[in-house]
Amino acid sequence: MRKQQNQSPNTGIKKGALDGVRVVDLSQFEAGPSCTETLAWLGAEVIKVENPNGGEQGRTPPTQGGDSYYFLLFNANKKSVTCNLKSKIGCDLLDKLIETADVFVENFGPGVIERLGYGYEKVKEKNQSIIYASIKGFGQGSPYENFLAFDMIAQATGGVMSITGEPGGRPIKPGTTIGDTGTGLHCAIGILAALYQRFTTGEGQLVEVAMQDAMTNFCRVAYATQANTGKAAERRGNQVILGSVAPSEAYQCKGDGPNDFCYIYSTRAHNRHWERIVSVIGRKDMLQDPRFDSPENRALNIEAVDEAIGSWVKKHDKIEVMRILGEAGVAAGAVFDTMELQNDPSLRERGIFTTINHPIHGKFTMPAFPIRLSHSNVPIQPAPLLGADNKAIYGDMLGFSDDEIMEFSEAGCI
Repeated sequence: MRKQQNQSPNTGIKKGALDGVRVVDLSQFEAGPSCTETLAWLGAEVIKVENPNGGEQGRTPPTQGGDSYYFLLFNANKKSVTCNLKSKIGCDLLDKLIETADVFVENFGPGVIERLGYGYEKVKEKNQSIIYASIKGFGQGSPYENFLAFDMIAQATGGVMSITGEPGGRPIKPGTTIGDTGTGLHCAIGILAALYQRFTTGEGQLVEVAMQDAMTNFCRVAYATQANTGKAAERRGNQVILGSVAPSEAYQCKGDGPNDFCYIYSTRAHNRHWERIVSVIGRKDMLQDPRFDSPENRALNIEAVDEAIGSWVKKHDKIEVMRILGEAGVAAGAVFDTMELQNDPSLRERGIFTTINHPIHGKFTMPAFPIRLSHSNVPIQPAPLLGADNKAIYGDMLGFSDDEIMEFSEAGCI
């Protein structure tokens, strides 16, 4: 790790928290790129090592003559070099990169990275202090360890789909790709811990995370339900997985749009939220009704609770419902779609959405890093074009001449 100050003593300009950390990134699609993009957003130098014939598979299918928007979303703030790992020169170049790196990340299918000659033990021989991170669908020792996995496979095998959907209905895959991005975030956390530990031990280590295992971790609340009931957690629709709570539902608001709903929730811990709700909707009479005098009784009479709240909610749009209940101290959330969120001025002002200027796509608005660090500032940069940093990395950093780099390219090595 190239140790640097977090803040310039002369300019006062804040640098990234991971400034000085170099990551060699052989990942593709989403799980690995989510991990390395997180590190890049925190200030690490992330160098994507890609096949010269089209780059990593997440770049396709091309959009408007450029890389896919999918690729743009998961590869911001990175650099790109091309490297043919089936050529000796390509492998030599990667070896030199590894010698300078702090972190190595890969998420190839089972056995692929070993066949390329870059499994953990081989990479460790080249750099004893390297943090080597590997993402796979299933963990070592699993009966499925040699199986391929994608986001939806991880959600299926990790328990997520088993608790998502309507009671008695079929399992449903959540819309968000937590199988990929969630695993990537787990891997980034492991890498950060390994980097911190290296300060005290001086040693690198292997960081492994399986997508199935990460999804199992995300389902922890379901295991509380299982411990309480002695049977597998069930699908509960919009109800919380811990058990029936009333209210705990997305209620139809005024309007006929697909997302004209507001989720309203009252805690199981006490009656205060319920008292505020009935006051707002003009139904204080329900406070005297024994059917609603405790969280347990409200859960037993959930249909009556939903009817009372639903009739009030339909008179207001979802923003009004959220505002009125929120100001009264009730947890309520309008169902915002992706376009509403992207156009939300407050999210723009806070930097949760940012507009980048891509060399091919032009201006493109994307979600940015949601974590704010008071002493770390990393401006968002667009995802790199394929091989955009060959000269800077192979020439300026590794010391090869322009003529040598041209020869590597003409030979198909980069």
